[in-house]
Amino acid sequence: MSKRTITVIPGDGIGPSIIDAALKILEKAGCDFEYEYADAGLAALEKHGELLPQRTLDLIEKNKITLKGPLTTPVGEGFTSINVSLRKKFGLYANVRPVLSFKGTQARYEDIDIITIRENTEGMYSGLGQKVSDDGNTAEAMSVITKQGAEQITTFAYELARKEGRQKVTIVHKANIMKSTSGLFLKTAREVSQRYPDIKTEEMIVDATCMKLVMNPENFDVIVTTNLFGDILSDLCAGLVGGLGMAPGANIGKDAAIFEAVHGSAPDIAGKNLANPTSVILASVQMLEYLGMQDKAAQIRKAVSDVIAEGDRTTADLGGTHVTTDFTQAVLDRL
Repeated sequence: MSKRTITVIPGDGIGPSIIDAALKILEKAGCDFEYEYADAGLAALEKHGELLPQRTLDLIEKNKITLKGPLTTPVGEGFTSINVSLRKKFGLYANVRPVLSFKGTQARYEDIDIITIRENTEGMYSGLGQKVSDDGNTAEAMSVITKQGAEQITTFAYELARKEGRQKVTIVHKANIMKSTSGLFLKTAREVSQRYPDIKTEEMIVDATCMKLVMNPENFDVIVTTNLFGDILSDLCAGLVGGLGMAPGANIGKDAAIFEAVHGSAPDIAGKNLANPTSVILASVQMLEYLGMQDKAAQIRKAVSDVIAEGDRTTADLGGTHVTTDFTQAVLDRL
């Protein structure tokens, strides 16, 4: 059997060092992958004069599975978010953000286990119709929700819930005010929920969801929502388990998937060996689960969990005094 080839985008800032940690761990766990490296973000802009070179797009297309470090989109006129571009180009309609409590973090809660599933290509976040009036006094943008998009993402959420033995899906919306867009999303999600009588469904307005996530996060299981709400809620959920350094993300389409650290490129600590690589290691665990390699995924997650719980070789954000390579070595030793 030929080896599975993964496209690897090391990314900017701390990206290359945390991606390197994840690849070492995958190798130690016995995942026999081939890797093809591609540039994107500032690293690509410096080398090739563009944020997303054609070769990178070709490799993502060819290998179907990509592991990606954080990318920097330069702030200012004329640059579209690279992540948004990738989602649109490859039809990565489902953004899957699991958060799980690990003992030994600085988090305020224990026993959190929530998956936020966010529609990734439509709605307010997609940047349609953005314009500012000539006098600079009025700005507008457009939100478009389609029945097909809403059906696709809610079906994905219920299928994932069923596959993982989850008990409940919470449909998050603002249909009381945004009666057209959020209304269509809610109506479609209700129709989909009827096909899954084995899974409990609840509906919640987005502001109430934020409040309840902070007060009683243990009541949530799977959350499904539109693009902008999902962007906000998934970061809130990361805060429940110790921050973005503990939260991986997957962007999944019909025949391609990109797994990533969801935090930024942290240029202030780039090259200093200080970053916590947990987010991208857990993203590689998500990748293994997607590839049906559940045993190896569980093995790596357990090793990371044990190292964080012991706390004697953790990075500063986890309350430790150690560097990226120490933490990585601790996980390797565990494996």
